Amino acid sequence: MAILTLTINGEHVSGKDDESLLAIAQQHGIRIPTLCHLDGLSDVGACRLCLVEIEGSPKLFPACTTRPQEGMAVSTDTERLRRYRRIIIEFLASEGNHQCAVCVVNNHCELQNLSYETRLTHVSVPYLYPKKELDASHENFIIDRNRCILCTRCVRVCHEVEGAHTWDIAGRGIACEIISDLNQPWGTSESCTSCGKCVLVCPTGALIEKGEAVAEMEKKTDFLRYIVNARRKREWVNVDSDEE
Repeated sequence: MAILTLTINGEHVSGKDDESLLAIAQQHGIRIPTLCHLDGLSDVGACRLCLVEIEGSPKLFPACTTRPQEGMAVSTDTERLRRYRRIIIEFLASEGNHQCAVCVVNNHCELQNLSYETRLTHVSVPYLYPKKELDASHENFIIDRNRCILCTRCVRVCHEVEGAHTWDIAGRGIACEIISDLNQPWGTSESCTSCGKCVLVCPTGALIEKGEAVAEMEKKTDFLRYIVNARRKREWVNVDSDEE
């Protein structure tokens, strides 16, 4: 592991060579919008909202999966990037059936917040109106695939933190969707532990708790950082059993 020096938006910063550009920016108080990223989970670069410009290259790079290099010059907030991010939010809005006024996470939705941030007032591309199923077979939770943006946070938290791997992705292109086990009703899943972690990390109203009213449910993800840090520090390990 080496310490590198680079510039982000003209500001000299330092970071480790095994960290992402997103992590380094966050450490220095530089905000980069994201949807699929969540501290404590692996990064997959799915949403592309964290795209940044790197001097000397015409390409855009996802900050969550790009490693720094010595002397690298990074820009995170240019007119080009703002335009791309607005287009991404616009595509996400057109690909699903997002009815904010009747959603239980209205005013608590990350996609909605980014729509405000990018000043998205209308969608200029045709809506696809996909016919996605709502699965309410689980005793406590509901998955509404109409509001899913395929960030895969639920897949990763179930696999990496809970260890159940109930969720996965099936299909290709616009037909992609989140499924439980081998595409069976969530309520019949034998792998699901009903922990609710997937519901809490979902950035939209795709995964919700039963009984929540419109604009009533607020997702909280702080638990994830607590769990991951505790595991890394082995705070939950029985010392006596280790010694044996």
